[in-house]
Amino acid sequence: MVAVLLTFNFSKPDSVNSSSPSTFKWDVGNSSFGYSAASLHSATDSLILYNKSSSVSPAPKIKLGGGGGGGGGGSSSLDNLEARLAEARASIKRALILGNNSSSIYHQDPDFVPRSQVYWHPNAFHRSYLEMEKLLKIYIYEEGEPPLFHDGPSRNIYSTEGRFIHEMEKGKLFRTTDPNRPVVFFLPFSVAKMVTYLLHNRNRMQRVVIDYMNLIAHAHPFWNRSRGADHFMLSCHDWGPLTTSFVPYLFHNSIRVLCNANTSERFKLFKDASFPEINIHRRAFTIHGGRSPSARSILAFFAGQLHGHIRYLLLKQWKNKDQDVQVYGELPAGMSYEEMMKSSKFCLCPSGYEVASPRVVEAIFAECVPVLINDGYIPPFSDVLNWKLFSVEIKVKDIPNIKDILMGISTRRYLELQRRVKEVQRHFVVNGTPKRYDVFHMTLHSIWLRRLNVRIQDHGTQSSTPMS
Repeated sequence: MVAVLLTFNFSKPDSVNSSSPSTFKWDVGNSSFGYSAASLHSATDSLILYNKSSSVSPAPKIKLGGGGGGGGGGSSSLDNLEARLAEARASIKRALILGNNSSSIYHQDPDFVPRSQVYWHPNAFHRSYLEMEKLLKIYIYEEGEPPLFHDGPSRNIYSTEGRFIHEMEKGKLFRTTDPNRPVVFFLPFSVAKMVTYLLHNRNRMQRVVIDYMNLIAHAHPFWNRSRGADHFMLSCHDWGPLTTSFVPYLFHNSIRVLCNANTSERFKLFKDASFPEINIHRRAFTIHGGRSPSARSILAFFAGQLHGHIRYLLLKQWKNKDQDVQVYGELPAGMSYEEMMKSSKFCLCPSGYEVASPRVVEAIFAECVPVLINDGYIPPFSDVLNWKLFSVEIKVKDIPNIKDILMGISTRRYLELQRRVKEVQRHFVVNGTPKRYDVFHMTLHSIWLRRLNVRIQDHGTQSSTPMS
């Protein structure tokens, strides 16, 4: 049984539902969700909003083959874990209620204390992060062989997928080899590797994923115990969402950590997490910084190939047509991509074939205010970071108005945006050895928050319907 609790999204509500004064609601992309204000003020409440088994459309369960999965599991271990997670929830909610004026006990940290307005709720985020460091344990299923499993790309546009898998496989951070201890279970398959080695063949990929999940469900009791709700997969490839659709519970119940965080493809913020697409090949990711704001002579910059409808519109409207909004398909000989970003006030980050773009992080590292041009994209770590304070969002229909919109931003506002871009840099850095609050740890924190949104009760392994 899986019960869904208060959604730990630290973003502030955009509007109040006038028909129900005690309920805040806010929109993220095409998704709406909310919480009870009255419930928030009771830190010990379980805050069960609905029972997933009755509120979510039923999906066929992964078949067990032998009828129950491997031994172990232990409801007492799970009960103890859920008790500790309940204490963590209560601690985070106290920090949320107290705001940023709480006791110094919430600010004891030798490395970093988030205080900036760029965080929706700095104190609650800090408390949540510290609770994660105390409690988070991840079990990695050992089934599967490289290169499709336990491996991933680390030197291309999908590098955050491979880097995360490699760090987890090292076993030095948050990993446990005891399957009765984890807070979450990691399914270590690489969509990027599957696409490469299975030659973009969707039928082969479907067979591999279904067979793998059947193996996991047969060999272990944990998948069926939670129907996948305490399991996560991670993918930076465009086909990440498609791959999860091969297994209904993986798609509907599990935590999907995706670069392609697209609400039009049923990305759900309360259970799915967005993480950044980073192209490790580019020097922009090893050298941070740029010119001072007063020395940035270019209003807006973009260079990139024609990928998808949004870029087509951008290039058609602006390519080689304006000295303030400099848009290129290919950069002219002798022009440096990195230097252009570091010399621009705003960096245009249009979606390609899919919503994510490595230019977002490239802009942040170049201290150039990112301009997000997309439909349905949920930016990374948006449950913690208020993207409105360090980026500009322009709707696709407003591409012809880019110059007017950016020229309309006052100098004071631009300086605030640019200063906050520098404040969030630490959360997007890829370190050879992960450091606290970097992109690896922020991705883990996003997973941690999603796990806090469910409470799992073990009523024994049930029989299952074979997958068709």
